[in-house]
Amino acid sequence: MLRIYSHSLGCPKNRVDTERLLGSLGSPSSGESIVTVAEPEDADLVFINTCAFIGPAVEESVQTIVQMAADLEDLPERPLFAVGGCLPGRYGVAELAKEIPEVDLWLHAADVDVWPAMLADALKLKNPEPGRLLSTGPSYAWLKIGEGCRHRCSFCTIPSIRGAHVSAPAKALETEARALLDQGVKEIVLVAQDVTAWGAEPADGKGDLRPLLERLLPLPGLERLRLMYLYPAGLSDELLAFLASAGKPFVPYFDMPLQHADSGILGRMGRPFARDPQLVVDRIRRHFSDAALRTTLITGFPGETDANFGKLVEFVERNRFHHLGVFAYEAEEGTPAAAMSEQVPEKLRRERRDEIMDLQRDISEDILSVYEGESLDILVDAPHDEWPGLHIGRAWFQAPEVDGVTYVSGPGVEPGNVVRAEITETGEYDLTALA
Repeated sequence: MLRIYSHSLGCPKNRVDTERLLGSLGSPSSGESIVTVAEPEDADLVFINTCAFIGPAVEESVQTIVQMAADLEDLPERPLFAVGGCLPGRYGVAELAKEIPEVDLWLHAADVDVWPAMLADALKLKNPEPGRLLSTGPSYAWLKIGEGCRHRCSFCTIPSIRGAHVSAPAKALETEARALLDQGVKEIVLVAQDVTAWGAEPADGKGDLRPLLERLLPLPGLERLRLMYLYPAGLSDELLAFLASAGKPFVPYFDMPLQHADSGILGRMGRPFARDPQLVVDRIRRHFSDAALRTTLITGFPGETDANFGKLVEFVERNRFHHLGVFAYEAEEGTPAAAMSEQVPEKLRRERRDEIMDLQRDISEDILSVYEGESLDILVDAPHDEWPGLHIGRAWFQAPEVDGVTYVSGPGVEPGNVVRAEITETGEYDLTALA
């Protein structure tokens, strides 16, 4: 029995990498069954999957590693300590091994496909085979459909960390999706750096999600299929018409990282869709009049004037996104944006972020208020930590881990179930419901 303590930082794509690693180590060919443990002192293997997208993520990753090294130092039987993901991808294995020698094994992001073999060798296991150990509970799972990114946004470190875009094979993704559904999962969420780039091989080709979706949509047991990380340039009329005709289980929820509304700022960002982002919002709503829209924005990008920011505020007010996240710009070492002139002071970057989040809070509260008294299908994720009988679930317009939730109670409310529930209370980001 191999006992593993794991901690995955950052995005859902990292979570999938961790789940695939753990499942592979526990595959029949490895010669070991595995169990995850809640405390590192009980483990044979401690694994941390890191994020290094922006400075605060780097700091969190380093602090987590250093604290873990200190916790493991005095144990009578020290587990193997392995660290993988974007931190070694950004700074290199050799440099990190020199700076943090307490880590036994560094796993570069580019080597993610051979992580299981590298760890199996270190643990003296037999050759593992692909597998997956879910950590999200019985209701939903992420399905990573590609690796890397073909875009070169001036503020972003991801292409240098994760490399160029590569699509996962459709047949392998269908097999993985079937395995997830066989475990009782009701919702599958497609993720990648750019989901709309799937199928874009060679690198200068045009992505086309439709062949993959034709495989996934009819799968038995699939209640919801959600698409995240949709680049605006990939949301063509052809794809949207296909999705509109698909019906259930496709969820008309569109998560698209617009980043800004001013064409000049978008041009400086090097965004693949640098024209008026209103065009893509209007295109979606032509096909889906009641779509739930989610986006992320950056405030204080170099050169952002009061007028540029005012255009962003007007854009948010006009379009009334269901969900919106805002980042104050961070100058990342090695990116073109970090070397640009007209850097905006940090205080102003954060003030602008807070202004938009205050605006969005009011918009979200207003949007949710219309659901009071309505009956909605709620997918139940997990019991509430503090209130017996109360569970955390989600309506169709709430994506896991990034949006608000629905607190639900009543008959049949169990993790993994879909229940019909009346919305009894609405708030700024969350709902309360009774089945």
